[in-house]
Amino acid sequence: MNRTLLVLGITLAAAMPAKADLTHKIMSSVSLQVGGAVTSADRIGSSFSISGSGVDTTDSNTANTVSAGTITSGIYSPGTIAVTQDQPGEAFSFSQNYTQADVLPTAAVTTGNAANFGSIVSTAAGTAGDLAGTIASDGAMSITAGGANTLAIGQLTTELTIK
Repeated sequence: MNRTLLVLGITLAAAMPAKADLTHKIMSSVSLQVGGAVTSADRIGSSFSISGSGVDTTDSNTANTVSAGTITSGIYSPGTIAVTQDQPGEAFSFSQNYTQADVLPTAAVTTGNAANFGSIVSTAAGTAGDLAGTIASDGAMSITAGGANTLAIGQLTTELTIK
């Protein structure tokens, strides 16, 4: 009888399920993108600088002045600056720099055209070509490049959590 109870106890103990929280996640994704045409145009503004030593300036009207210039259609135009040396034959320095602004557009640009500005960056529309991507059930990944301005990303994530 004791032997039977012992065998029965061992059998029941072996048949009892173990308690464990086990989570297994497999996530896969493929992202395929074909970029659109993009153009960015930045208008460059006017800049003017003048510096010197050992010289006198005139703006054709007033001695020792620098003209404020004029602005026409959004473009600055510095006045004419005449420079004379303070002491002929002595050391002097003079520097004048001017960057002309881009003309203000008179109308909005149309699709496919860009304003004639000094800083333009343009990217052509993408072409799908052979762009493709798959992830098989065994995790094997196949990514095929497309044409210009395309992006293909494949991702496989396996997560195992035991509590």
